[in-house]
Amino acid sequence: MTENEISTKIIGLAIEVHSALGPGLLESSYKECLLYKLRKSGLAVEKEKAIPLIFEGIKLECGYRIDLLVENKCVVEVKSIAEIHDVHLAQTLTYLKLGNYKLGLLINFNVYRLKEGIKRISNGLHHCQTFFF
Repeated sequence: MTENEISTKIIGLAIEVHSALGPGLLESSYKECLLYKLRKSGLAVEKEKAIPLIFEGIKLECGYRIDLLVENKCVVEVKSIAEIHDVHLAQTLTYLKLGNYKLGLLINFNVYRLKEGIKRISNGLHHCQTFFF
């Protein structure tokens, strides 16, 4: 399965979760429900995946944790906040770079329509592309 196919499936399941729960809950609630839906759909998912920082050849455990890593290809950062800021995009991009992943989804469930809370972040060759739905 490609990153794009995985992300399409993730977005569909996130919309199902949001439709059932609506906005206003804690981030942990959305993360657990999305994790359940992803696993139920047959996707391999790691929750709170630790990701080290390699600095000058030394592996440092700095406490970086990816909310959900799907099929070892797609980083999913779950939020339930008033609005997404550049720092949230930077966090997701950092995880992409540190783990050498190509695609990330930043999903803010605290919105009226979920498509307004999804940011697709691509870690291409020396640049980042953010796609807004």
